[in-house]
Amino acid sequence: MTVTAAAPEHVDAIVVLLEEMDGFYGATGLEPPDVRRRQVDLALFSDPPAGYALLAWDASQLVGIASYSFLWPAVGLTRSLYLKELYVAEQRWRSRIGTDLMRALFKVAAKYECSRVEWTTDTDNAGAQRFYRDLGTTQIPKLFYRADRSAIESGLA
Repeated sequence: MTVTAAAPEHVDAIVVLLEEMDGFYGATGLEPPDVRRRQVDLALFSDPPAGYALLAWDASQLVGIASYSFLWPAVGLTRSLYLKELYVAEQRWRSRIGTDLMRALFKVAAKYECSRVEWTTDTDNAGAQRFYRDLGTTQIPKLFYRADRSAIESGLA
């Protein structure tokens, strides 16, 4: 198993893995593959990118992804690394791929002198909570807010 940074030639594999992830979270009515490819390409490889991704590979098969962005300011005037999604292909759960992706993510955070790595998980995702607890990380009680597309388009009128 190897972990690499996402590159444009990985877009098709990313689309397939993220389709599995969307199914895990109960999404239905996904966009056609060509639309999803364009969305991944724009998010990861436009200027500026919306985010970054580390990919876990078993030979030529993509088996995990960690997508992230940098946030500023964090402690003082440092930046933090925000993990948006960590997903491992279901057939590979409990195979240490998630741990390997988190280690690689922490290396990225150290390289860019981030003061924190932060993320959320759903309150009903006991498996993810157990995984993060077993890594020795600290759960911080915060409330998470979201404005959906209709709120954005209304301009919070």
